Amino acid sequence: MLGNLFGRKEQETEEHWVSISDVMAGLMVIFLFIAISYMLNVRLKADEIIVYKNEVEKLLDAYKNLQAALYKELRTEFEGSPTKKTQFRTAWRGHLDIETLSIRFKKPFTQGDATVPNAFKNVLRNFFPRYIAILTKPEYRDEVAEIRIEGHTSSEWFDAVGSDIAYYNNMKLSQDRSRNVLQYVLEIKHPKIIHNKEWIKKYLTANGLSSSKLIFDPNGNQNREESRRVEFRVVTKSEKLISEIEQLMKRFNKSEVVK
Repeated sequence: MLGNLFGRKEQETEEHWVSISDVMAGLMVIFLFIAISYMLNVRLKADEIIVYKNEVEKLLDAYKNLQAALYKELRTEFEGSPTKKTQFRTAWRGHLDIETLSIRFKKPFTQGDATVPNAFKNVLRNFFPRYIAILTKPEYRDEVAEIRIEGHTSSEWFDAVGSDIAYYNNMKLSQDRSRNVLQYVLEIKHPKIIHNKEWIKKYLTANGLSSSKLIFDPNGNQNREESRRVEFRVVTKSEKLISEIEQLMKRFNKSEVVK
């Protein structure tokens, strides 16, 4: 009887360990699947990051190439020879900025006046048709988002007024100046202007910025002469680039959530 009892206990103990072994084996299989799944997810995530990174880099390269090509064209047209450079920088008091693709004319207006001076009209008649000839080339025409005429002033006002009043007065003055320049260039009797007038009207804007974008000297002091300026700035479709990058990021974030 005792033999039978001990036999049954040994059998129950063996069955108990067998069942635990089965559970452990099952858990190991589950853990193995989890580990494999994790490794696959990590690999897929890494692959997606590479894909998105490559797409973003292509978009950025295209944007940079367009900016560089436009800058080169503008520089060649207005500074491509010693004669052109002297006319642009000295006679016109012009400056070409590679970062913003802007052409700046220093102090073209009489202080406090919004009437386009005859000297600046002569500059605009020479400059603007050549400027439009570049922007309407097939490789750039569809990439233009805006052509901004920006009026800028120094922070001072010729009457002794507070800083806020000076800012408001300069805002009106800069807006009037940019609008008068816009009106004048649209009325220039030149084939490049006449044939492209509807396209120009679609993208050309007048923007008075008062003293919001001052120019400072190396010591950090306001350069009043440089700050009083009119700028022509071409804006390419960078907004589209930003939007496409945002869509790429949304796609990546969505795929990350799904995982």
